[in-house]
Amino acid sequence: MPLSHDDFFKKSLEDPEVKAAYDALEQEFTLFEELLEARKRAGLTLEQVAEKMGTKPSVISRLSTSKHSPSVNTLKKYAKAVGHRLEIRMIPENPDNSAKQQNSKKRAI
Repeated sequence: MPLSHDDFFKKSLEDPEVKAAYDALEQEFTLFEELLEARKRAGLTLEQVAEKMGTKPSVISRLSTSKHSPSVNTLKKYAKAVGHRLEIRMIPENPDNSAKQQNSKKRAI
């Protein structure tokens, strides 16, 4: 019996090389999922989003591949087309160090 997509995915991640490659692209995968989910929640087709953005469906399709890194302006237009706003944040990789740095800066002032 063939594996389901979820089972195949889980089994693939058991390979350290596959896991490392996936982890390296995790942020991109998360972005692609967010784009797709926002479009689905808006009840729009790819073609409708493209029309609202004033572009071609092929441009929107490319947003969901790791071969193309969309500009912030393109992401803003996409967000607006699907009834959202774009929010980009910088998250410290080590929150403990970030809090210590903030505290030391406050004391230095």
